Amino acid sequence: MSAEFEQLVAEFEKFQSKIKKAETQFAKVGEMQEELAELESVAASPDRSITVVAGPGGSVKDIRLSPEALRQQPQQLAASILSTLHTAVADAARKQAGIVDAQFGEAFHLNVEEQVLEAQAEALGTTSDDLRSQMSEEPPQDTARPAGRRPRDEGDFSEESVLRRSDEPNAGPQQPGGSSAGDQFLKNLFDDQEEH
Repeated sequence: MSAEFEQLVAEFEKFQSKIKKAETQFAKVGEMQEELAELESVAASPDRSITVVAGPGGSVKDIRLSPEALRQQPQQLAASILSTLHTAVADAARKQAGIVDAQFGEAFHLNVEEQVLEAQAEALGTTSDDLRSQMSEEPPQDTARPAGRRPRDEGDFSEESVLRRSDEPNAGPQQPGGSSAGDQFLKNLFDDQEEH
């Protein structure tokens, strides 16, 4: 009977260890969610006439146009906005993957950032090394908005957002029970990890 009892105690201690590990990992989920909520990526067009601010999940938080941008032909302006938007969203996706890697990469043997780079490189018809070198060549983006408003001309929209308040991104729909789709994904991920 004592051998069975010792085995039960050992199993119970193993179970408690798994609970503590799960609690630690779920604490990291909260930290990660805060980091993701604050994530921003700012990209500017080569002539700096267009600035796009992207957030997590491909959300677009702001698009700013200078007077120089508005002097472009409509097709040229549209192409520049789209290109700058793609740059900002791609950078935000890499940052988002980096946050996930920082919190869970080691524990789950993940390298999400590298997977995102590979997917982006494939979509752009290049290699992840080329994409990585282009990223390191990009000048740092200025994320600060002008502190004071100067009087503007009738056609000067450089300090204005092109998004209406109703178009601004929101937190998204909540899943039943108060947990988001991301929370559910992470819970399923933890459940899968425990089975191995």
